[in-house]
Amino acid sequence: MRVVGIVVALLVGLAAVLVAVPAGPAAAQAPSGCPGQQAPPPPAAREETSTPSPLPWPVEPVGGQALGGCGDIGPRAPATVTASSYILADLDTGAVLAARAPHARERPASTLKILTSLVVVAQLSPDAMVEGTAADLRVDGSKAGIGPGGRYSVRQLMAALLLSSGNDAAEALARALGGDTATLTAMTATAQRYGALDTRPATPSGLDGPGMASSAYDLAVLFRVALTKPLFASTIATRMVAFPGYGDKPGFMLGNNDRFVPSYAGAIAAKSGFTDAARHTLVATAQRGDRRLIVALMHGEQHPVTMVAQAAALLDMGFATPPSAVAVGTLVDRPPAPPTSSPVAAPPATAPASPSEMPRWVLWVGVGALALLVGTAIVVLVRRRARR
Repeated sequence: MRVVGIVVALLVGLAAVLVAVPAGPAAAQAPSGCPGQQAPPPPAAREETSTPSPLPWPVEPVGGQALGGCGDIGPRAPATVTASSYILADLDTGAVLAARAPHARERPASTLKILTSLVVVAQLSPDAMVEGTAADLRVDGSKAGIGPGGRYSVRQLMAALLLSSGNDAAEALARALGGDTATLTAMTATAQRYGALDTRPATPSGLDGPGMASSAYDLAVLFRVALTKPLFASTIATRMVAFPGYGDKPGFMLGNNDRFVPSYAGAIAAKSGFTDAARHTLVATAQRGDRRLIVALMHGEQHPVTMVAQAAALLDMGFATPPSAVAVGTLVDRPPAPPTSSPVAAPPATAPASPSEMPRWVLWVGVGALALLVGTAIVVLVRRRARR
C-alpha cells in the first residue's frame, strides 16, 4: 500500500507539471496591418533599383483599431468605387466615415507632392528665387516648363508643382532645399511629425523609386495639414497663373490640370497622380453647407468609372451620412504616443521560478525524471505482487 501511495503522489506531481507546461510558444501579438499590404504590390517600377525592407507596422493602427481592417470599414462604398484603398473623413473634425484598407502601402505618384509642399512652406520664403538648369529639361514625366536661364520664385514653383504637377518644379525646389537627399530627409521627418507612418518618400516629385510608399490614410492626413498652410491652400485653389519663360522662350499662362474641382459642386481642392506602377491616385476635398469632407484613393483605375467619379461617389455617400454617425476612426495630426505599460514589481531574489518562466528543456527534464520514477515504482510494485 505504501508503494501505491508513492505511485499516486508521483502521478499527481507529473500531472501538475504537465498542466503548467505551455502547450507551445506564446502567440505573437497580432500585427496592426494586413498580409500583403506592408509594402506596395508588384510589379515593381523600373526605377525601383533596390528593395528596401518594408516600413514596420505600428504597434496599433494609427487613427484607431478599426482602421487596421483589410477590407471595407464602415458603410460599404458604391460598387463603382474600385480603387484598392480609400478613406473618407470629415476635414474639420478628422472623423473617419468609411474606408477600405486605409493603411495599405501603395505608391503615391504625384500626390506625394503634397508632402513636398509641406517641406517647402516650412523651409523656404515664397519670394526666394531659384535658377532653372538644363537638368530640368531632362526630368521624366510631367513638366511645367522650367529651363536654363529662367528665374523662378518659390511661389511660382509651388504653382508649377501643384497646378501642372511639374516634376521639374519638384527638382528645382529640391535644389533650393539643399538637394534631393536633404529634401527626402525633411519629407520623411515631416511625415513622421504628422503621424503619416505609412509614408516613405523616394523622390521629391512622386516618381517611383526604391521603397516609395504611402497610404490613403496618410494622404488624407497630409492634405488636411497642407490646407492649413496659406501658401498651399491659395496655390492649389488657383486655376491659372502667369509663369516665366527662359532663354528665348516667352512666359505663358500655367493652368491647373485638376479635373475634379471643375466637375464637382462644392469642390475645394484636389491633387491627382499617376505612374505605371502606382496606377491612379487622387485626394480631393469638398464642402456642402458648413460641412467639409476629404477623400483619398490609391491604386485605382479609370474604369468602370473615372477616379473623379469614384471620389464623387464617396463624397456623396459621406454628405448623405449624418454628422452624428459613429466614426470608425480619426485622422491624426501627430504621431501616436508610445505605448505605456504599468511597472511590474520584480519577484524576490529567492523566489523560485514558476514553470512558465523556466526554460523548456528544464521542464522536460523534470517531466522525464518524474516519468522514470513512476515507471520504477510500478515495476517494483509488480515484482512484489508476483512474489506473493
